[in-house]
Amino acid sequence: MRHTKVKDLLSSTTTLHEVNAKGWVRTFRNNQFIALNDGSTINNIQCVVDFENTADEILKRITTGAAVSVTGTLVESKGAGQKYEIKVAQLEILGDSDPEKFPMQPKKHSLEFLRENAHLRVRTNAFGAIMRVRSVLSFAVHNYFQQKGFVYVNTPIITGADAEGAGEMFQVTSLPIDHLPKNEEGNIDYKKDFFGKHTNLTVSGQLEGETFAMALGQIYTFGPTFRAENSNTSRHLAEFWMIEPEVAFNDLDANMDLAEDFIQYVIKYALDHCGDDLKFLEGRLLEEEKSKPQAERSEMTLLEKLNFVLENNFKRVSYTEAIDILRDSTPNKKKKFQYIIDEWGADLQSEHERYLVEKHFKCPVILFDYPAKIKAFYMRLNEDGKTVRAMDILFPGIGEIVGGSQREERFDVLVEKMKALGIDEEELWWYLDTRRFGSAVHSGFGLGFERLVLFVTGMTNIRDVIPFPRTPGNAEF
Repeated sequence: MRHTKVKDLLSSTTTLHEVNAKGWVRTFRNNQFIALNDGSTINNIQCVVDFENTADEILKRITTGAAVSVTGTLVESKGAGQKYEIKVAQLEILGDSDPEKFPMQPKKHSLEFLRENAHLRVRTNAFGAIMRVRSVLSFAVHNYFQQKGFVYVNTPIITGADAEGAGEMFQVTSLPIDHLPKNEEGNIDYKKDFFGKHTNLTVSGQLEGETFAMALGQIYTFGPTFRAENSNTSRHLAEFWMIEPEVAFNDLDANMDLAEDFIQYVIKYALDHCGDDLKFLEGRLLEEEKSKPQAERSEMTLLEKLNFVLENNFKRVSYTEAIDILRDSTPNKKKKFQYIIDEWGADLQSEHERYLVEKHFKCPVILFDYPAKIKAFYMRLNEDGKTVRAMDILFPGIGEIVGGSQREERFDVLVEKMKALGIDEEELWWYLDTRRFGSAVHSGFGLGFERLVLFVTGMTNIRDVIPFPRTPGNAEF
C-alpha cells in the first residue's frame, strides 16, 4: 500500500478508509499515542496504537526519532487541536533511534546546539518550518522572473573576475600547495595551474549576467556565491545564494521599481503558501522576545511585519538626505552610534541603516545616489562627478537586503574608472566589449537570498536559514 503524506491526511475530506503513513516519531505518550511527522507539514498526525495487542518489544522501539510505518483507519480525532488521527492496525519499525543518543529530544534546544547538529536540526519544528519557507521562497523567485519573461542564466562559479573589486575571494587551484611552481620573478606561476591563470570562486555573477542582458534583454541568476571575508557575525556567511537580475534599457528608477515589486511578490507568495509554518515561527519569535527588555522587543509580530512591507511603498531617500538625517539624529549627537557620522562620504553601517528604517522612517527605505568612492567601478557616474546611480534597499531588523545600480554604459567613463582603481583592462576585455558594441542604459541588483529568508522567518542569525552554514573556522558537514 502506498503511503500518504501527513499534510494530505490532515486535509482529507473523507474518513473511515484505510491509509498508510510513514514518518519519524516526534513523541510517544502513554504507550499508545504516536505524534508522527514526515516533513510535509509542521503539523503531526496522531496515531493511536492498540498497546494491549502490540508486542512489548515493538512498543519499546517506538522512540523519538525512530522511522515508522503505520497502517490503519483514518478517523475523526477525539482529542483537542487535531481534526483526524489514525487508528493503527499494523505498525512497522523502519529505523530505530536510540533515545539515549539521539540529540533531538522533545525539549528546548539552544540555537548554538542545533547548529552543531545541523544534519539533524531539520527534524525540529523550527528548522522544518524554516526550510519549507526557504523552499517556497526559492520557487517564488523563479516564478516571478519567469512570469515576467526573464531568462534564467547560470553564470560561472569558477571565474577570473573580481566583480566587487574587494579581493576577498577563495582561490581555486590544482597546484600542489606544499610545492608551488614559481616563475622567473619568483611569483606563483599560474600558467601551470589547471586554468592557466589565477582563478577564484565567484563573489557575484553580475558581470557575466550583464553580457547576457545585452543580448536577451532581461535575465536573472540565482546561485551560490562566496566571500572570504573574515566576518564572524550573525549577518555574514562565506557561502550564500544570490539573486541577480540584469535588465537592458532600465534606468535606476526602473531598477528600484523592479526590486520593490519583486520583494513584495515573493513575500506575498510565502504568506499565501506557508501559513502554518509562518504562524508557528511567529509564535516562536513571540516566546523569544519575552526574555528581552521591553524597549528591545519588536513593535510588530512577524506576520504584521511581513504585511507591513506589502502594504507600504518603500521610502526613496538620497544618500545626501540620509547623511543629514543621521548627522542630526539623537544617537549620533549623543555618540550612541559605534560609527559617528560627521561628514558626507561616510560608508553607512548596519546601525545607521537600521536607524533610518526602524526609528526615522518606520518603513523599508531605498537609498540612492551614493558617493562614487565607496561604490564599485561599474556603477554609472552622475553628472555631479562625485556620486553614482547606486541604490540599496534597507529592511527592519536586517539592514541592507538589496544592493544595485544603473551600470556605467559609457565606454570611456568606465575605462577611466577602471584605471583609477587599478583594474586590469585586459582581464575584463570581454566586459568592455559590451560597451564597445551596442551599449545601452542597463541596470540590475543583487539580493542575498539568506537575508530574505531571515526576514521572512523572523530568525536573527543567518546561520539558521541555510542548511549547512559556512563561516570562518567552520566547514563541518
